[in-house]
Amino acid sequence: MGMIDKINELLQEVREIKANSAEELEALRIKYLSKKGAISVLMNDFRLVAADQKREVGQHLNALKELAQEKINQLREEFENRHSLDNGYDLSRTSYPISLGTRHPLSIVKKEICDIFARLGFNIAEGPEIEDDWHVFTSLNFATDHPARDMQDTFFIRHPSSDALLRTHTSSVQTRVMEHQQPPIRVICPGRVYRNEAISYRAHCFFHQVEALYVDKEVSFADLKQVLLYFAKELFGEDTKIRLRPSYFPFTEPSTEMDISCNICRGKGCPFCKHTGWVEILGCGMVDPNVLDNCGIDSAIYSGYALGMGIERITNLKYRIKDLRLFSENDVRFLRQFEAAN
Repeated sequence: MGMIDKINELLQEVREIKANSAEELEALRIKYLSKKGAISVLMNDFRLVAADQKREVGQHLNALKELAQEKINQLREEFENRHSLDNGYDLSRTSYPISLGTRHPLSIVKKEICDIFARLGFNIAEGPEIEDDWHVFTSLNFATDHPARDMQDTFFIRHPSSDALLRTHTSSVQTRVMEHQQPPIRVICPGRVYRNEAISYRAHCFFHQVEALYVDKEVSFADLKQVLLYFAKELFGEDTKIRLRPSYFPFTEPSTEMDISCNICRGKGCPFCKHTGWVEILGCGMVDPNVLDNCGIDSAIYSGYALGMGIERITNLKYRIKDLRLFSENDVRFLRQFEAAN
């Protein structure tokens, strides 16, 4: 057998070598790469090769030695990585620790509110943040010169061919649902809304709302009151009490605002509730028949109730946050406080 044939035979062996332990790997290294190994023996025989064949044989011999060394090193690295992983080390991780994030407090509270209404059979409905006058105002019983329009400072998007604006409440989602769906309707509408207000610790130019709508035959105010009581107890605790005060909204009649017993002093009176024992959290009422008719629903057959609340307001009550600006400043020191709430 010629020198090149011996080299090729060893090449085939080296390509197929495997080791299941460090001991087997060391035995293979000794077999091929030690001073008395197979490759060293060929190196010693190289001096007997004819001068005109030395160049070709030398190239094959060097390729064999490099392949053997590379194969042994590869198997050794695999064993080392396996050993590191067995000891609990992940070598693919970055060299510095990365802590897990947490949900934003507004997301936590929004999910909690949506889960409560989901248990009552409400589905989530969403709509565009850039809306038109019809869905935000006119369909909701706001006349063109209605003074109620002054209650909400609106961001208008001026364009000669449109009346686009940033929605001031998620009630626009309710009108879109009623336009395309006949009763029974039971939806909850979470989303971001915009109003032209000066930014301070108690107000912002954008915030978040959750509104609910239920339309069906023979829906009464008693149905609304029962849902409000259930919602308050689920969100703030079984001992929570509610009270309803007459109010005014263009799209509901009668309209009320709902207070809950202060969850800090339990109704005894404290600075947070201004020593009244009560804190206002939402507005609600029976859907005005004009709104139903505007959206293509016969108000002589169907009735319904609607309610809406600010998520920031609810979050303030649950976590006693005094400055609304903290919700949008992305200060990680503030956000890390809610890791346990996820």
